[in-house]
Amino acid sequence: MNAFIKAISYHLPEKVFSNEDFFNAFPEELGHKENLLKTGVSERHIVSSHETASDLGVKAAQLLFTENKIEPSSIDFLLFCAQEFDHFTPTTACIMQDRLNLPKHCGALDYNLGCSGFVYGLSLAKGLIESSGVENVLLITSSTLTKTFHKKDKSSTFVFGDGAAATLISSRDKSGIGKFIFGTDGKGKNKIIVKDGCARNEITETSFVERTDEYGNITSDANFYMNGTGVFIFGLKTVPIVIADLLKKEKLTIKDIDLFIFHQANLFLIDAIRIKAGIPENKVFNYIDQVGNTVSSSIPIALNEAIKRGVAKPGDRIVLTGFGVGLSWAATVIHL
Repeated sequence: MNAFIKAISYHLPEKVFSNEDFFNAFPEELGHKENLLKTGVSERHIVSSHETASDLGVKAAQLLFTENKIEPSSIDFLLFCAQEFDHFTPTTACIMQDRLNLPKHCGALDYNLGCSGFVYGLSLAKGLIESSGVENVLLITSSTLTKTFHKKDKSSTFVFGDGAAATLISSRDKSGIGKFIFGTDGKGKNKIIVKDGCARNEITETSFVERTDEYGNITSDANFYMNGTGVFIFGLKTVPIVIADLLKKEKLTIKDIDLFIFHQANLFLIDAIRIKAGIPENKVFNYIDQVGNTVSSSIPIALNEAIKRGVAKPGDRIVLTGFGVGLSWAATVIHL
């Protein structure tokens, strides 16, 4: 049997933060409006202080069940990808198993990974289905990254949004999820990081000392930090090679691929990657305008929209590529 993506649903927080809201909050950024709009974001959804990543994930899964007439009792394994978990212990996926009324024979696993997390999750699901006899894997990706932002971090506030996606990976006779390319460069860990507040660096008085970067963004060691220029260079250098390696591994060419969906980092970077990789513009689908960069959920949200709009059709070959925090990257080819 082969693993394939059977269904996707996603959930966004109720609060919408538009570009108008952003420029009202940061009027000094009006002079940079043209450059900011190149990211492709016009609004983003922001989680409330009392909502957790698991809350968003549960709502996404409930939508998946109702929209696709899926019985929770059919789920054999739950994978939960996030950066925010309910407790140090127990595993949040175990809590979600109970909240979603999944069967007790269901396995449940948390893993912490960001922008490449969805593709990593597909590889785990594929392994469970094709090697362990599992039939249905529920992959939930969820991001509440905006909770970690400094209130004066203009760049992060503009680009990122919160959200969760629930994906059902099941088994079938024909091909579904192909081979994978993975990569890690831990030397780049500081390019995307919340430095203090976990085991390595506890919160201290100095954790909240404000630091200003060359672009006027303010953060602290207790808040999210991203080196935007460094991440752009990393993505532009790494992703075209990843795509070439994947296609070689699958013995395919760009002409054989119907659609490419990248992690929705920002539109400017995706387009630069597309040009460098030699991919025609009409073969790339983006969905960042109304949701922003939703980290591990960005690929499944975009794929869901592509399917709903008829851009991605049954039988299509689609390349999915995630890259970012870690630094990490992963890519695969799927057949719808």
